[in-house]
Amino acid sequence: MLKLSLEAIEIVDAIARHGSFAAAASHLNKVPSTISYAVGKLEEQLGMLLFERNGPRVSLTAAGEEMLKEGRWLLGAASDLESRMRQIATGYESEIRLVHDSLIPTQALIGDICAFEDLRCGTRLRIGCEALTGSWEALREGRADIVIAAGDGPAGGGYQAVTVGSLDFAFCVAPTHPLTRLGRPLQRGDLLECNAIVVGDSARTLSERTVGLLAGQPRITVPSMPAKIACQVAGLGHGFLPRACIVNELKRGTLVELPTEEPRPPEAFWLAWKTGAQGQALRWWRERMNRKLIPALLPRSSVGL
Repeated sequence: MLKLSLEAIEIVDAIARHGSFAAAASHLNKVPSTISYAVGKLEEQLGMLLFERNGPRVSLTAAGEEMLKEGRWLLGAASDLESRMRQIATGYESEIRLVHDSLIPTQALIGDICAFEDLRCGTRLRIGCEALTGSWEALREGRADIVIAAGDGPAGGGYQAVTVGSLDFAFCVAPTHPLTRLGRPLQRGDLLECNAIVVGDSARTLSERTVGLLAGQPRITVPSMPAKIACQVAGLGHGFLPRACIVNELKRGTLVELPTEEPRPPEAFWLAWKTGAQGQALRWWRERMNRKLIPALLPRSSVGL
């Protein structure tokens, strides 16, 4: 009889990912003693140690690492099988993964999340956030079932997409920034003298995308649009910002808009999913998001983002 079960692999995986029996127990909604007993019993049955104990922290032995190389693949395959079986039986997937661009705060989707949970369909909802090309990459690599992505999708197809709106941008700096003293539309050469504040592309394999950044320009790279806004309010640099996100900053005067010879065109947003993908949860989110325009999802102020 096989000594390894999917539950045992899941427990070992949780411990390895979270670093301790207690953290794994919390993640799996079990008590630590149950986790400790399950691991000890498995090691006894296998006749080998899977973890090196160092106080409360543990680490995988070579045998444990080898187990998880294939074990994680088995967990993924079992999850996919469960999802397909459930979809055949009920029409609803076991899990739906929605990834949105970092321009859209997750808080803006709370109403939609509540409406989805009210369905009580049993589908687990997993929400992720990526920047620039990262959302498209998550869809292409199977880390997302549906995405709200900025900019055009990658070449090669394999997905369907519909536009769900666009955002206008304004070139902004703090009122004390040196560029405010020029008194004319800004030229390329003016911008090269000062730091640009840019949001880093979260894509891992697709080519990184940059918007409005000049070659050789000094820059500060930040992880999100709220961080970019904060840096520009602090006077650390310049850049284009979504007008819908900085209404209050412009009113208060903590940011000022400056004219440029090369304005940034509006940014298109897309709702996209894999070609041929089916399932009631995916259909629900497609219909729900397709009825919304992107500007309506954005806050009127960066406060609380």
